[in-house]
Amino acid sequence: MQTEVAPNIKNDLLLQAAKGSPTKRPPVWLMRQAGRILPEYRKVRAKAGSFKNLVTNPELTAEVTLQPVDILGVDAAIIFSDILVIPEALGLPYEMVEKKGPFFPKTITSAADIEALKDIDPYTDIHYTIQGIKIVKEQLSGRVPLIGFAGAPFTIFAYMIEGSGSKTFSKARGFLYRYPELSKQLLQKITDATILYLNAQISAGANLVQVFDSWASILPEKQYKEFGLKYIHQICSSISKVPVTVFAKGVTHGFDLLADLPCETLGIDWNMNRSYAIEKAKNKTLQGNLDPCVLYADDQTIVGETLKMLDDFSDVPYIANLGHGVYPDTDPDKVKLFVETVKTYSHENK
Repeated sequence: MQTEVAPNIKNDLLLQAAKGSPTKRPPVWLMRQAGRILPEYRKVRAKAGSFKNLVTNPELTAEVTLQPVDILGVDAAIIFSDILVIPEALGLPYEMVEKKGPFFPKTITSAADIEALKDIDPYTDIHYTIQGIKIVKEQLSGRVPLIGFAGAPFTIFAYMIEGSGSKTFSKARGFLYRYPELSKQLLQKITDATILYLNAQISAGANLVQVFDSWASILPEKQYKEFGLKYIHQICSSISKVPVTVFAKGVTHGFDLLADLPCETLGIDWNMNRSYAIEKAKNKTLQGNLDPCVLYADDQTIVGETLKMLDDFSDVPYIANLGHGVYPDTDPDKVKLFVETVKTYSHENK
């Protein structure tokens, strides 16, 4: 749990909300806000030549991280990176295939593969993200907080076993059943690396960190407790200086278990019943959960759905966001409307 909040942030609504403190309005940011919806991002991406070149170039990383703050007016920046920098740092490189997503030429199939993974030093192995954070902090000049992030151990595990995205992740899930002890060894390696990485981000200037468990929902509750939550708990317990958010997409059956994690904020997706989330997570700040597809609607619908969401969460500590990342073909003006609707909302006018 956090013991300290970074000083000298002019707009600290996000940090106050994460601490559970009352705020004049909910803070707002978007998952995947530093990305494909902005023409300005696409220009920088073209300059970089590839997604991985962009991720590994600190100056360009900083440029696209700052764009949503300047263009969309969000209450936080989130460092532009990728969750798969961790397996690459461990010794399992990946490719980003255009229009298909990540691909690992080599995957984990045996104890020898796990043994061959190396211990990471985030200051050398993922130096580009750490340097990018330092550049962003300097250029932000304390305007808004900066969010760091990493993938949850099971989500990283799933990619390292499967080798790519999947509808079923049957290889990864099968590995848990066939080799439970090996699975735990790999998950622990990922967890240890993630703890080092997130704490390096914090030392570089991240004011809050988020753990993304994108594939949490593919496990039944018993397995998620054993192979998912156990390792997220370790990560949360190892971070003491800044608030921690956990976003386990699609987890409803184990949401009460998520509520027991030693983190400050829980992200919720668009399928989560809001009253249920509020009831189960009484000691947490909640973040989310507008359906990203609402932003395809007309302006009146966007405003109405956003206000309904804000009203539903008005009596609890809350951070406005979507229930997943903003989709790449979303009109930036619709995103701005969502942001402005939140920024003009007042609890007093409910």
